[in-house]
Amino acid sequence: MNAPLYTTEILRLAASLPPGTSLAEPHGRGEKRSATCGSVIRTEVRLDGQGRVAEIAQQVQACAFGQASAALVQGSALGRPAEDMRADRAALAAWLGGQGDPPEGFAVLVPARAKTGRHGAMLLSFDALIAALDSAARDPGLRRDDEEKR
Repeated sequence: MNAPLYTTEILRLAASLPPGTSLAEPHGRGEKRSATCGSVIRTEVRLDGQGRVAEIAQQVQACAFGQASAALVQGSALGRPAEDMRADRAALAAWLGGQGDPPEGFAVLVPARAKTGRHGAMLLSFDALIAALDSAARDPGLRRDDEEKR
């Protein structure tokens, strides 16, 4: 008997994402689209004074695996710097490819590990977040303007 592809935990995570949100005055924005499945994720971030994620908002149009991964990324990003998110993305990609361990909490995605066509959707949230963090790093004036308002 085959195990179900969409487990209760994956569906619960997918359903836990808030409806598409945005941030007032984000420091960075990123958008990524999967060429293989058409999933799209738009991410906005606000950073704290040390460059860590203080707030994150996502608009997610993806399959249940993409949505579940987005929920996991959203939950793990707060308080963490870009380097951590890049390391988690690399760990997830390696694990999906059969090497190493997934980032904490991401083992729930094991049913899709053998479905290589779903890997891009599961990495997309990381890619959009990293693009948003890169956007914030390119324009640190946004954070300075924010600090001057205080």
